Amino acid sequence: MRAEGSVLLREVTVRYGRRVALEAVSGEFASGSLTAVIGANGAGKSTLLAAIAGVVRLAGGAVECAARRRLAYLLSAIDRDYPLRLAELIALGGWREIGAFRAPRSTLRQRIGAAAETVGLSGRLERSIGEISVGEFQRALFARLILQDATVILLDEPFAAVDAQTMSVLLDQITRWHEEGRTVIAVLHDLDLVQARFPSTLVLARRCLVWGPTEAALPAMAA
Repeated sequence: MRAEGSVLLREVTVRYGRRVALEAVSGEFASGSLTAVIGANGAGKSTLLAAIAGVVRLAGGAVECAARRRLAYLLSAIDRDYPLRLAELIALGGWREIGAFRAPRSTLRQRIGAAAETVGLSGRLERSIGEISVGEFQRALFARLILQDATVILLDEPFAAVDAQTMSVLLDQITRWHEEGRTVIAVLHDLDLVQARFPSTLVLARRCLVWGPTEAALPAMAA
């Protein structure tokens, strides 16, 4: 029986019109693994995460993810002009508990506060998302993921345009998720960071070039 947190890819192919974004990618993200997905621009990295999350149609192959209902997907495509407070953004991580019309219960409000404290946003929960920095916004998105309590966590460029202090906070949270046995898959560009913090790496060029321990996979990126 396959572990709940594993993600198995079988000849996964995705096309956008005539363009092939991913071609016959096969392999497995083991339950509890921490994996960086790297490759040149247009290599299919973001498409791979979208395929795992089930938000793009596959042209071929299959994705097997037993934890699909306990999957969290970091996307930054939120209109920051929308009148939303940080507390409300983080509360979206508890959507399954509150639904569309119920107010958060006291226990959920406590968890919102705890998640905000974990990422260094205590005291800022009443601020509008349009008034905060890029780094604070990314911290809030991580707090939302904490609230989701997911088994599989997909991160698409989680450190884009953030400062060094924010990156350190977010990296510490990723490490905690890994230590808790969650499966974390992150699209990244910084190879030094990948080498230092991610034990497993998948190198994409629309097809899978290499997938395995980082020290063995990174030379394929440089080749």
